[in-house]
Amino acid sequence: MSEKLIIKQTVIVEGKYDKSKLKDLIASPVMTTGGFRIFKDKEKQKLIRTIAKTRGVLILTDSDSAGFVIRNFLKGIISEGEILNAYIPEILGKEKRKSLPSKEGKLGVEGMDIEILEKAVRQSGADIVGADIEQRKSEINKADLFSLGLSGRANSKIKREEVLKILDFPLYLSSNEFLGVINSLYSFDEFVEFLKKNNIYDAESL
Repeated sequence: MSEKLIIKQTVIVEGKYDKSKLKDLIASPVMTTGGFRIFKDKEKQKLIRTIAKTRGVLILTDSDSAGFVIRNFLKGIISEGEILNAYIPEILGKEKRKSLPSKEGKLGVEGMDIEILEKAVRQSGADIVGADIEQRKSEINKADLFSLGLSGRANSKIKREEVLKILDFPLYLSSNEFLGVINSLYSFDEFVEFLKKNNIYDAESL
């Protein structure tokens, strides 16, 4: 696969290793549920519902019973027309980083070949844009966050928290998670307007 997939929907996976695996496949935002943590995390639930309404979500969980429990929970908190599902096959095995296989002995998202994951995403009905140059230009990147004072500065964390408080989203999001959330909700120009409107705009040079 020569180009990463750009899809309209935000992809939701279980954990950070699943997200890391998808960086070689998908150029669009990917969020994690934190495993079973999502069941009690009301802030993350609200965040996912908001993103689902804005651009839709694509759920890509493991094929074991835990993965389906998380998938079904998400189905219960998101409106039907805002959700797509991608399924990976049941393949026995063990991820390289683990000393033992999972309880059910099945490979999760992180253990799948990229070709299998790409097939699952394409079969889900996700809106694949492809390598669209204009869409790439409209996205916010790490350099933009730095220029806007939202990363790499002494008060960057405080500024990110200001944004998250206004949006009523979890304050514990890392700068990378913050970037994924913002790209799920705003284009670059829309985000700059949001910052200006809320007096958080502090750009050096863009």
